[in-house]
Amino acid sequence: MKKVYYLSSCDTCKRIMKEIEIPQSFQKQDIKTQGITENELEELYNLAGTYEALFSKRAQLYKKRNLKDEQLLEEDFKNLLLEHYTFLKRPVIVNNDEIFIGNSKKTVEAAKNSIHNNT
Repeated sequence: MKKVYYLSSCDTCKRIMKEIEIPQSFQKQDIKTQGITENELEELYNLAGTYEALFSKRAQLYKKRNLKDEQLLEEDFKNLLLEHYTFLKRPVIVNNDEIFIGNSKKTVEAAKNSIHNNT
């Protein structure tokens, strides 16, 4: 699978996708207009190893609901990810059996290398 989960209204996502030069062969899914399904989330989970790795603790809802004060379990992370798109750490780039989550410089560089050295 070659896919990018992103938010079209997110300037950081747009900047990263442009910087990486995501090939046309990649499927692009705007998670605001096309929410993530349970099956898609399972595929991401299988690559990432945990739901927490896919979860954004910077999401406004995370702060609004005081979730940082709770002991969230993997099942909680899964349910929150399915409940609202803002909980997904973005962008999520899947290049075959590799997954790149978030926007750290190191992650973006690794995704770029993976995509352009294994195309």
